[in-house]
Amino acid sequence: MEKVLDVYKRPYDRRFPVICMDESPRQLIDEVKMPIPIAPGRPARYDYEYKRHGVCNVFMSNEPLAGKRMVKVTKRRTKQDWAVFIAEIAQCYSDAEKITLVMDNLNTHKAGSLYEAFPPDQAKKLWDRFDFVYTPKHGSWLNMAEIELNVLIRQCLNRRIPDMVTVVTEVAAWQNNRNTQKATINWQFTTKDARIKLRRLYPTLHV
Repeated sequence: MEKVLDVYKRPYDRRFPVICMDESPRQLIDEVKMPIPIAPGRPARYDYEYKRHGVCNVFMSNEPLAGKRMVKVTKRRTKQDWAVFIAEIAQCYSDAEKITLVMDNLNTHKAGSLYEAFPPDQAKKLWDRFDFVYTPKHGSWLNMAEIELNVLIRQCLNRRIPDMVTVVTEVAAWQNNRNTQKATINWQFTTKDARIKLRRLYPTLHV
């Protein structure tokens, strides 16, 4: 936890960007009955019944200090899907000397995933581009990409969307708008706060 919080204290440096990455499955849901649109003095009405069309996955990377994010929608979230997304992050920051990437300990977030997706020399080169910083178990709330995902869901995906094509279109529009605004995250939680508010998690010293 403290390592993650130390990373968040770093000043902005385009040569050494700090990127947060997360992912979330989203259900594809269609209406069974046509909704009744909003009218004067009457809210819109939706029937409780719906039809499932499977799921898709949303990858999120965001650079909190720069107000920049990149979102990708995939059919699945396999090791190969993650590896390809990591390669796209590296390409997006091709001028960076080293990319610090904060993410959780999901079993796909490992070096082996890169070697399963790319030839060994390419996988090693890609791995060396990054300094991976993992959030602790049960500490995914420390990942600012989770905050950004919640904003995306609240502003864009918090409704019934029947197909992946629509999700891709809606997410792309949201990303462009939010990047244009250069929306940042005002992170306030520090190591000092952690040692007070989460002191129960620290070992007790017996002197």
